[in-house]
Formats: sequence, C-alpha cells, structure tokens
Amino acid sequence: MPKEVQPTLEEIEISRIRVPRAPQVLGVVEQMVGGDKMRVKCDDGHERICRIPGKLRKRVWINVGDLVLIEPWIVQTNERGDVAFRYTSTQANWLKRKGFVKSIQIE
Repeated sequence: MPKEVQPTLEEIEISRIRVPRAPQVLGVVEQMVGGDKMRVKCDDGHERICRIPGKLRKRVWINVGDLVLIEPWIVQTNERGDVAFRYTSTQANWLKRKGFVKSIQIE
C-alpha cells in the first residue's frame, strides 16, 4: 500500500495565494500614517494612502515592509485605496519569483 504524502505548510500557503485581478495592484507598506491608514508604494508607480477596511482591521496585523494587495478607489484612483490582503513572506517570495512583483522592492 503506497504511503500518502502530506503537503507542507509552505505548499498550503502557496496553494491559497491571491494573485492581483483587474483593478487590483500589489504594494509595499512604507509608513503607518495613523489610525487605520498607511502609505503604500504600489507596483504601478503610484504612492497611495490606503486604509484597512473593518473586516480586516482586527484580524490582520500589517507592518512596514509587508507586501499587500490594494484595491484602488474609483474616485482618486492614483491617491487612495483599500487593503484587500496581506501576504506572508513565503507568499511574497513566490510572487516575486513568478513575476507578479515588478518595480517595487520587498524586504
């Protein structure tokens, strides 16, 4: 009888990874501004003030240097946005290797 192989934690993290869709863009947190807002350097060349929506505010802790998925606002598209997801370091390295992260530097 063949032995069943269990996936590692790293493989599980990568299998659930969220890649950016049409209006979404990747970014790196540069500075915490205060409250639930932060300054994010985005992959499309813009620097946005992004807020953490209520559904993520208490569940996800975001620090300077983290890779995040940003949903730009419909109004003030190049200046404002919402944080949709925070990537772990394993997921960020995988996105970098696969070419999703182009112009920004991940620590």
